[in-house]
Formats: sequence, C-alpha cells, structure tokens
Amino acid sequence: MHQDCERILLTEEQLDGRITEVARAIDERYRGKFPLAIGILKGSIVFFSDLIRRLSIPVELDFMAVSSYGNGAVSSGKLRIKKDIDRDVAGRDVIVVEDIIDSGFTLANLKALLSERGAGSVAIVTLLNKKGRREYDIVPDYNCFDIENEFVVGYGLDYNERYRNLPYIGVLKREIYNG
Repeated sequence: MHQDCERILLTEEQLDGRITEVARAIDERYRGKFPLAIGILKGSIVFFSDLIRRLSIPVELDFMAVSSYGNGAVSSGKLRIKKDIDRDVAGRDVIVVEDIIDSGFTLANLKALLSERGAGSVAIVTLLNKKGRREYDIVPDYNCFDIENEFVVGYGLDYNERYRNLPYIGVLKREIYNG
C-alpha cells in the first residue's frame, strides 16, 4: 500500500497534534452540554475515534453512512443515505464528524436534513478541507487541515475500499486511480 502513495501529506504526528487542538476547542464550546456526535461512515471512523477519545465532555455517539461518490473518484451529485442515525436530533446539539469536505454537496445536504429534523445546532468537524473544490456554501466549524486538490488516502480515507488503514494521509499516485 505504501508504494501506491506518491508522498506523505500529513504524518501521524501532525494528525495527532491537530486533532488534540480541535478536541480542546470542541470541549470549550460544549462544556456543560451533552452533544450528539455523528460519525460519517466509513471515511471518518479513524478520525472520529481519535477525536472523541480526546474530548473531556460527555458525548453520545451515532453514525450515518451517506454517499455521493459510489465507487468512483467523482461525485455523482446525488446524496444517498445508506445508514441513518438511531437517535432523535430534535433540540440536540449535533456535531457531524467528516473525513473530508470536497465540493460540499454531502455536508450541505446533511446539515439541511439535520436542521429539518429539528437539531438545536449542527456543527461540522472535518479532518480535511478542499476549499478550492467547493461548489456548495458550507464552511466547517472545526477544520484540522486545508489541502490542495489532490487524491488522498489513509487514516480512514480510501480508494475503492483500500488504503483506509494507512496511519498517515498520503497522496495516491495518479496511475492507481486513472487506471
């Protein structure tokens, strides 16, 4: 797997340090509250696990599986909910934890959906933010890293269900996803 990466974009140490900083900021905002943290499967699972372990506030956990990509590298433009949350969000502070914001389509639609369901507030936490690819008006409340438009894998992010278990964020070699 390592040989399929052109280079390491973010090391384990960089990830660890920044996630700790973001967790502290979330602790401050939600001190005295009991928010619902929703991990967006599958890509956010490693980030989500590391983030919630660093929180000192109590949080309730749930998961959603949503997609606009299917098996490709380009968004289909349609949001599919493959697994919905089990908890009622009405009146709750909700923290959506995502691996990467690209066009913003998925999170813009997901935030609207949670608001329609009556969430008291919806905050977006993302590991990676590709501002240059943004097509929808969505700004994360907490962002670990801004990155350029590169195809990245590792630390939960995949290409065709591979590379999720890399301990770093790497840039995938173009010949891997261009066939």
